Amino acid sequence: MTSEYIKSEFRKLQLHISDALEKIDGLALFNEDAWTREEGGGGFTRTISNGNILEKGGVAFSAVEGPVSETMTKQLGMEGNDFFASGVSIVLHPFHPRHPIIHMNVRYFELDNGTYWFGGGIDLTPHYINKEAAKLFHLSLKKLCDSYHNEFYTKFKPWADTYFHLPHRGESRGIGGIFFDHLDEKFGIEKSKIFEFCIELGKLFPILYGQQIDFTKLSQATEAELAWQASRRSRYVEFNLLHDRGTKFGIYSGGRTESILMSMPPMAKWDYNVQPSLNSEEAKSLELLKEVVDWLI
Repeated sequence: MTSEYIKSEFRKLQLHISDALEKIDGLALFNEDAWTREEGGGGFTRTISNGNILEKGGVAFSAVEGPVSETMTKQLGMEGNDFFASGVSIVLHPFHPRHPIIHMNVRYFELDNGTYWFGGGIDLTPHYINKEAAKLFHLSLKKLCDSYHNEFYTKFKPWADTYFHLPHRGESRGIGGIFFDHLDEKFGIEKSKIFEFCIELGKLFPILYGQQIDFTKLSQATEAELAWQASRRSRYVEFNLLHDRGTKFGIYSGGRTESILMSMPPMAKWDYNVQPSLNSEEAKSLELLKEVVDWLI
């Protein structure tokens, strides 16, 4: 399985996800922006906005290569002369506060010394947490994980709980999902099966989001709901800028800034010392974000 094959399949995955999301939204269409990287490679960034459901979203594909820079060695601990990296990354920000933010990425990395790994994950960030919707999301992920390895979900779910966490806030970004990194044959599964798992996770993405949209019966958003949405979006920004590995890798490897930061919400708000009212829906959601929850119970 060559890097060219992986690159080709990731590009097909990007187009598959884009087409499926257009059907879910029912109004907006994706625009595509092709870009090249001076040191080698490039990608296609597909964005959607002002739809029926989606206020802003992006499905990005990249395949970059070149020498391992001094910054990459220092900041990311890489050992080698040249690298190749490819992946697909998605973030969706909906209009309505009762619809969740969702993120996913799958990626492949290899060095000229023969080292390679896969990474990725998917997580859901509801502004208001519905336990039944969270359970549906995690059950679907567990089913996919179990079809590949009986330890995938039991390892990747806690990994997501740890990864998608804002230590400076003492809270999770959302209800988690799964996360994995530096995954190779040492896990006891061959390279082609790990790649197949990444592709299947990508194909599951629009199905999972469609389930979340269908789960929620909407009424017109109130000013209080919109204010809470803006506050929770600010936490999303904080995580991506302070802690997200993909953002750091993109910046340190000389990636395209516009594509790296497409994950940011269209609008967020940092009011001082926001404290939701006692026993309010906002307070109950925030309380859940301060715990590690088994959503399958």
